[in-house]
Amino acid sequence: MLKWVVTVMFLGQAASADPASQVAAAAQAAFDRMPVIVRVDQITGRCGADDSVNAVVAYCTTTNQILLARDAVGAPQTPYMLAHVYGHAVQVQHGVADFALGQIRQRRAEEEMLRGLVTKQVECIAGFLLARAGLPAIDLRDVFADEPFTDSHWGRDPLRVGPKVSIGIAARAEWLARGEQGDLAACGPGEFTADLLIDALNP
Repeated sequence: MLKWVVTVMFLGQAASADPASQVAAAAQAAFDRMPVIVRVDQITGRCGADDSVNAVVAYCTTTNQILLARDAVGAPQTPYMLAHVYGHAVQVQHGVADFALGQIRQRRAEEEMLRGLVTKQVECIAGFLLARAGLPAIDLRDVFADEPFTDSHWGRDPLRVGPKVSIGIAARAEWLARGEQGDLAACGPGEFTADLLIDALNP
């Protein structure tokens, strides 16, 4: 079982908080316009979510909110799951998602590949945020029996029609590990460079 560090040095100051809060603080410090976390009893019924939407965490771009199931706050996988949806938020708020959507609309035959690149970048951003939060590196294969986030978990209302992507748990683990090295410039899979991310990163 993974043990998460709950007391870290963050931005030069001692901070004591639960790991989920540490991820949120790291995301908000690194990038502007990050969503707020709303802890809910259940995600179904909010932002057009039904029971096909991830039951732990989902990013509603319409309201710029992350919906987090209250009973999952202390689970060991939750910091990663939060970092993942914050990765989507970074893309949405700083131009990557618009660029990707434009490419997908122009190149429908390559949609699966393009969405895979987007997902790899999200995992890399997630790793970057986990490192910024002072949390220990993880291997997703030690945390999840199956590939996570193949269900709808981000998008505008209704969330139930949000993108569903599978790239395999090994690829997710690889790109998360790249981000955990702390270099945002490494988060550029293929034609989706890290330029917009680096431009958006707060000094």
